[in-house]
Amino acid sequence: MEPTDWEKIIKKLENENLILRKKLENSEAERSQSEALNKKKESLLKILSEDSRDSEKKLKARISTLEKALNNQQTMQLKLIEAEKMSALGILVAGIAHEINNPVNFIYGNITYVNDYAGDILKLLAMYQDRYPETDAEIEDFLEKIDIDFLREDLLKTISSMKVGSERIREIVLTLRNFARVDEAEKKPVNIHEGIESTLLILQHLTKEKSGISAIKFLKNYGSLPKSECYAGQLNQVFMNIINNAIDALREREQKSSREEIEANPLQMTITTSIICENWARISIKDNGCGMSKAVKSKIFDPFFTTKSVGHGTGLGLSISYQIIVDKHGGRLECISAIGEGTELVIEIPIAKSSS
Repeated sequence: MEPTDWEKIIKKLENENLILRKKLENSEAERSQSEALNKKKESLLKILSEDSRDSEKKLKARISTLEKALNNQQTMQLKLIEAEKMSALGILVAGIAHEINNPVNFIYGNITYVNDYAGDILKLLAMYQDRYPETDAEIEDFLEKIDIDFLREDLLKTISSMKVGSERIREIVLTLRNFARVDEAEKKPVNIHEGIESTLLILQHLTKEKSGISAIKFLKNYGSLPKSECYAGQLNQVFMNIINNAIDALREREQKSSREEIEANPLQMTITTSIICENWARISIKDNGCGMSKAVKSKIFDPFFTTKSVGHGTGLGLSISYQIIVDKHGGRLECISAIGEGTELVIEIPIAKSSS
């Protein structure tokens, strides 16, 4: 091959190499642009992803806030309804007590006079019988017909029993008025034992023996409590909620037990009051029902939590009671319970206002 031919071949190869180099340079530039574009896309995607996550977190937080607000609103509405029911009950009880009180006072106030008048008439009758022992046949027949000796003896006994009955009605009326306390919106010194007794009277129909239902026995260990500064009507509401729940627990145990088991271990509620830490009162309400598990016990003060069947409880009674004792009175409310050992609710409240 001629040298000129070699030169042509070399020149051609150089040209082709130059073309390849330019293509390679262009390819490198395109690759760099592509990498830059991909990085930009990745950066944008990362920003969008972060924005999406932030938006999702904000949305979840917003939803959670709205759910809490809705639950709080529902809780407050039901608590207001419950408070209105108790207020309406108090007004109703106070109204009934007032209406009963007037005629009972009229009867009670006149029984003494009736007793005196009847005694005077019987004395006069005895005087007539002493002065004029001989009477005509018609009077003798009438005296025998009405059994004058029995009438003379029984009349004063009857009046005495009427007086005892009217006194009992007056006590019941006073108890109902103590329970209602509709006019006491401020803290006042009150007798805690009177509040407990008035509550037991209101719930008495649930504790008596009936067909197929055993009576609930009450053991009262009342200590020497001074009057305590509290919201009397609200404290009575707490007693109502706790004692009513204890009654339900005892009735549940009765349903699950045989008659022999109930006779061996009767349904019983123990109410104990005492002074602790000098200026604090302690009220314990304990039943010998079925008790509750740790899981249930941990939730009993939560709003809407209930173990009762539908229609037999709102799940607000103990939640409201907790709020009244802890928030309103600055006290403590504790539940002590275990399966098979019954349940004890312990209330601790300051007896008087404290400087602390």
